Amino acid sequence: MEGYDVITSDEHKLGHVVGTIHVDNGEKVVRLTVSKELVEESPKVQDEFDARAVAEHYGLASGYDAPATLGDGELLPDDPALTAEDDELRAGIPTAEQERLRARRGDVTPESPGLLGERNPPRYEET
Repeated sequence: MEGYDVITSDEHKLGHVVGTIHVDNGEKVVRLTVSKELVEESPKVQDEFDARAVAEHYGLASGYDAPATLGDGELLPDDPALTAEDDELRAGIPTAEQERLRARRGDVTPESPGLLGERNPPRYEET
C-alpha cells in the first residue's frame, strides 16, 4: 500500500500513500470520497497529528465536544457532527423547514417553477 497513488472523488491525483490505509489492490490506488479542494484545505500534519482538528475539518463528531447531532442514541467518533439543516445553511440553500413554509404560503420559487412553469392551469367556471 505504501507508494500507491491517492486519487480524489473528482479524479485529481494528490500524491502517494505514506502510511496505513484501505486501498484497491487491483488498481494500486487509493480513491477518496472527497474533493481535492477539501483535502488541500485540511489541517496540515507537521510534527504531530491533530486528530481533533482533522475531524472538525471533515465535520465528524469527534471534532466537537457537543456536536449538533448529539442526542439520545450512541454517537460514534466518525458520525457527522452537523445536522442536515446545518449543511443546507452552509451551502446557502433553503432548509427543509424554509421549503415547507414557502409551500404553505404558496410562494413560487423562480429556480424551480414546477411542471407548469409560471403558467397556471385553466380554471373552469361552474355554470
